[in-house]
Amino acid sequence: MHKDERLEQAGNRWRVLANPREHAVWIELEPNDQLHWLPEPGGGSWEATGANPCFAFGPRALGQPLAAGWYELRGRLEVAEVRGLLPSVYPRYGNQSPLTSVELMLPLPDAAGRIATLLMFFDRVDSLEFYPGVFETRFRMRDFTLRRVSRLRALHAMLGGPRADAQAPGYAGRAIAWARDVAKEGLKPATHELYADYRRRMRPRGFSEYDLWARRYDTFSQAALAAFERRALALADRGPLISVLLPVHDTPDRWLRRCLDSVLEQAWTQWELCVVDASSTLHVASILAEYARRDPRIRVGSRERNASIAEACETALTMARGEFVALLDPRDELRPHALLRMAEAVAADPELAILYSDEDRIDADGKRFDPDFKPDWNPDLLRSRNYIRHLTAIRTTLARGVGGFRAAFEGSHDYDLILRCSEKAGLQRIHHVAEILYHHRAVEASATSVREVDDDATSTGRRALTEHLQRIGVDARVDSVGPSHALHRVRWPIPAPAPKISLIVPTRDRADLLRICLESILAKSTYPDFELVVVDNQSRDADALAYLRGLEGRERVRVLRYDAPFNYSAINNWAARKCDGQLLGLVNNDIEVITPDWLEEMSGFALRADTGAVGAMLYYPDDTIQHAGVLLGILGVAGHIHGKMPRGYRGYSARGLVAQNLSAVTGACLLLRREVFEDVGGLEEQLPVAFNDIDFCLRVRER
Repeated sequence: MHKDERLEQAGNRWRVLANPREHAVWIELEPNDQLHWLPEPGGGSWEATGANPCFAFGPRALGQPLAAGWYELRGRLEVAEVRGLLPSVYPRYGNQSPLTSVELMLPLPDAAGRIATLLMFFDRVDSLEFYPGVFETRFRMRDFTLRRVSRLRALHAMLGGPRADAQAPGYAGRAIAWARDVAKEGLKPATHELYADYRRRMRPRGFSEYDLWARRYDTFSQAALAAFERRALALADRGPLISVLLPVHDTPDRWLRRCLDSVLEQAWTQWELCVVDASSTLHVASILAEYARRDPRIRVGSRERNASIAEACETALTMARGEFVALLDPRDELRPHALLRMAEAVAADPELAILYSDEDRIDADGKRFDPDFKPDWNPDLLRSRNYIRHLTAIRTTLARGVGGFRAAFEGSHDYDLILRCSEKAGLQRIHHVAEILYHHRAVEASATSVREVDDDATSTGRRALTEHLQRIGVDARVDSVGPSHALHRVRWPIPAPAPKISLIVPTRDRADLLRICLESILAKSTYPDFELVVVDNQSRDADALAYLRGLEGRERVRVLRYDAPFNYSAINNWAARKCDGQLLGLVNNDIEVITPDWLEEMSGFALRADTGAVGAMLYYPDDTIQHAGVLLGILGVAGHIHGKMPRGYRGYSARGLVAQNLSAVTGACLLLRREVFEDVGGLEEQLPVAFNDIDFCLRVRER
C-alpha cells in the first residue's frame, strides 16, 4: 500500500489551512509510543495502550508556525463506545514552555463520530498535540481539517458551532439570547459576553492570559537586556543617582538573595542600596555582609532588634545620598529595567518629584500573576486606597522635607508618606511609568499574622487619610467600604445652607418611566434644596400629557415645553439657561433613586474646585452594573467599566467599590457646578444623541 493511502486510512494525515488565501497543507501527525496502528482488511484502527495517547506535529511539518487567531477543527473520531473519551487539543506557544501552554477540551463526537469546534490560539503555535483521550481501546480517525477562519465566521460558530450551523444543538437558544443582548447592550458588549461563554465552555486548564501577555510583550531577550544597558550608558551623564531603601526583618535567605540580586542586575548602574537590618536573627547579617563585599554600592545600616519597618525605612532614608529614593520590600524583586525607566522619566522631565509604576505578583516558583496596571495620577483613588505602592521613587529632599517615615503609621507608613508628598508635589510633578517594573512576592503566612497586619494597616491607613484631609483644609469624614475595612470612603462636606440643585429631566411620552423617576426623587431624596425641571419634548401620549399636567404646581417641580426635534444636547442647554441652581444635574427619565442621600454624596464631590463633573453608580433592574464610570478606548471609542457585573462587584483592583477620577461619566446621572457647564459652553449640539456626554467630559477635563 502506498504511504499516502495508508495515512489516509489511518486518519493521522490532517489537512491544514493556516491562511484562507493559501492552498491546504497536508500534515502527518506523529503518534507517540502509546498509539499503535492495526491494519485490517479494507482499513484499520488505532489502539491506545497507555493513559496519554497523543498525536503531534511541530513547525517543521508546516514550514512555519501557525499564526494566532480563530481556527475551526472538523473531523470524525469513531469508537465502539464513548466512555472515557475526552478529546483535546494542546497548542504550545513559544519554546514549548509549560507556562505558555493550554489544554483545550473538545466536544464529544456526535452519533456519527463527527467533531466540529472552534479554537482560539492566543499566540503563534509552534507545535500542536491532539489527544483522543481514550485508554486501552480502539478508534478510527477520519477527515480531520484545521482551518483558519475570520472573526465573523468565529462569531457564527460561537452562536451555534460550526458542525451543522443552524441545526447544531443549542444554536437557536444562543442565537436568540445573543440577539436579545445586542438589542439591549449593543453589538460589542453582547459579542464580548458570547466570547466569555465560549471560553467557559472550552474549559482551558493551567492557563493564564497574563502568562501569554507577559511572555509576548514583557519578557526580555538577551538582545533586549543589552539594549537597556546601551540606553543606560547613553543617559549616564544626565540621570539621577537613585537610593533604593530596603528594610530587612528576618527575611528568609532565598527571598532576600533574590531581592538583592534583582538590584545588582539593574541596567541602570547609578544606584545605591541602603539596607537597614532590624532582624532578630543573625543569618540576615551574614548575607548582607556578603553582598556588601561584592558591591560597594550596597551600604548596610542597622537598628535595634525588632524595630518597626517604618523606623527601619526612616533610618535608610537618612543614609540616602541619591537624588531620588525608591522603596523596596525584602521579599520582592525589581525588573531589570526598573531603575532605568525611572531615570529616563526624570531625564525627560527634571521637575518630577514622584514617580510610580505598575506591578504584579510572583509566587514561590517565580510565576507571574495578578497584574496591577494602574491609572495615571488619580488622587481620589489614592484617597480610597493606596493604589500607588510599588515601584515608587520620590525626590529625596521632598521625602525628608515632609518629615520622612513616621513610626506611628506602621503598616501604612508608605501610604502616609505618599499622601504628604503628593500635597507638596502638585499634579504636574507626579508621573506614572506605565510598565510593570516590580514583582511583589506572594508567599504563605499564617492567617493570624496576616489578619493582624491588615487590621493594623487599616487603622493607620484611615488615620493617615484623615490627617491628609485635615492638612488640605477639608473637614471630611472617612468611612470604611465593605466588611474588610481595607478600602476608604471620603464623605465630602457640603456647606450650610446647602446650595440649590436644579435637576434637568428631559422626557417624551413614557409616563411609566417618568413617574417612577420623579416620584422616587421626590419621595426618597434627603437633600434640603433641589428643584426638578422636567422638559417635555413633544409628548403625544395621553397618559404622559395627563401626568405632566398633574406635575404643574407641585412643590419643587417645574415643567417646561421644548417644541423642537429631539436633540439631547440642545434640550439640556436650553433648560440650563432657565435654571437658577448653583449645581446642575442631568438626569434621564428612566433613573430611579435607591439611595436617599445621593445628592449629598454627589454634591460633596461636585462642589470641590478640582472636580469637573460627577457621575453615580447605576444599576439595571436586575441589580447588575449599568454604569461605574467610563474609560476611553474600549469598545472603539469609550465604554462603561464593569458593565453587567453583579451589584457589589469588586472590579479590577477594587475599582468597582470606590470613588476615583475617570475620563468620563454618563450623562444619565451627572452633577456639576453651573459655572463649569457655562465655561465649556454646555453640551455639543452637533452630537444630538450619542457621545455628547463623553465629549462634554473631555472638554471639562481640558479646562
